Amino acid sequence: MNELDQLYQQVILDHSRERHGSGALDTPDATSHQVNPTCGDEVTLGVRVKDGRIEAVGWEGDGCSISQASISVMHDLVDGADLATVARLEADFDTLMHSRGKGVDDAVLDDLEDGAAFEGVSKYPNRVKCALLGWMALKDALAKSGVALPAAETADPE
Repeated sequence: MNELDQLYQQVILDHSRERHGSGALDTPDATSHQVNPTCGDEVTLGVRVKDGRIEAVGWEGDGCSISQASISVMHDLVDGADLATVARLEADFDTLMHSRGKGVDDAVLDDLEDGAAFEGVSKYPNRVKCALLGWMALKDALAKSGVALPAAETADPE
């Protein structure tokens, strides 16, 4: 395993242990409960939106380190972000997860910050759903709150 793979693996392990944003959200605008029936991962995510920004995200979940770490990373990326940024990040993460390990533009990896650690996960189709679980819950909770994400433009390649 090369040094970058070790670093990425450590980022995932750290986020799965120290789950950022974990805990039910007080007075959410909407919640979403999502389950990955393939492996049993699950999350209940609440969101509050104000003035075109995600004001707060809270979640409770159970599952593999990939699903729980991905939700933690997603929380860090979207908490406080405007909806256009959230849409771009969601599209970038989706692109990364469907890259099948072939790589994505460095601009996408930079935009995703710790989310870039999931690049290796994209090589394993059965784990992609684990990594996308939180993003599905976020999109569903936003839709339930009456907020639609704008069409996303992915990170610009340099």
